[in-house]
Amino acid sequence: MIVVMGATGATGNALLHSLHTLGTPVRALTRTPHRPIPGMAGAHQPPVEVQYADATDPHSLRTAFKGADRLFLAMANSPAQVELETRVIDIAAHTGIGHVVKVSAPAAEPDSPVAISRGHHAVEEHLRASGLGHTILRPYAFMQNVLRLAPTVAQGIILGTTGDAPFNYIDCRDIGDVAAAALTRPDIAGGTYTLTGPEAVSYPELASRLTTLTGNQIRYVNLTSDELRDNLIQNAHMPTWLADHVTEIQQLAVTRPEAPNTTVSDILGRPPRTLDAFLQEHQAHFRRGRS
Repeated sequence: MIVVMGATGATGNALLHSLHTLGTPVRALTRTPHRPIPGMAGAHQPPVEVQYADATDPHSLRTAFKGADRLFLAMANSPAQVELETRVIDIAAHTGIGHVVKVSAPAAEPDSPVAISRGHHAVEEHLRASGLGHTILRPYAFMQNVLRLAPTVAQGIILGTTGDAPFNYIDCRDIGDVAAAALTRPDIAGGTYTLTGPEAVSYPELASRLTTLTGNQIRYVNLTSDELRDNLIQNAHMPTWLADHVTEIQQLAVTRPEAPNTTVSDILGRPPRTLDAFLQEHQAHFRRGRS
């Protein structure tokens, strides 16, 4: 039995689909078990076991992990992430989980300029010290997060601080497929994998592609870090810690230029999904300017 934490998130849900396709017994954990798991309803699919669990509730974790031997750990970034993920790891170690696949972040280093990445490093170290078998996935920028640009794209602009520096975009569905491999294939389990898509794309290039896609002129506006941070807080209504995180990862892309690797294709035996295909799939989203 494989337990999937974060089953309603983009990566966890993608993994759920991958495991379901493989016919692997899977238990989806959610804080809202009364709500359908996205994309998992329908008589054509066998049922997925869905169970309540909350990382702030140790008893719920102990109950949810009972009888399982593998765990997928992906949690939304937050100031409490280190505390919550280390708690999950400790409970997993005491309830019979044998292997954990954790979604981490690039630059997960003790001196990383990105606070969230420093937190991921701390969790990685805790996982290594736990005695559990483990696989670490370090994906770069999620293509799904590009959808969050829709409100400003509708206004004809993309805001950022990166100039011409490119981002290693990767589709969460590819991360899910790699996670499924790590959970089911002994030849993959146990590694640390940095995951990218097939190309790195800058904001000016993204603006150009969205211009072609939507038929509307989209331009990139380069701001200072302080200007972007203030805009995210005041106009996008981000909490301060998240606005800090966005500006930090954008500056990291400038100071450490990103380049794609072949890890996804090496593991899956197929090329990763492309950004152009993703944008085409979601073109209506950008035309409507949905948030």
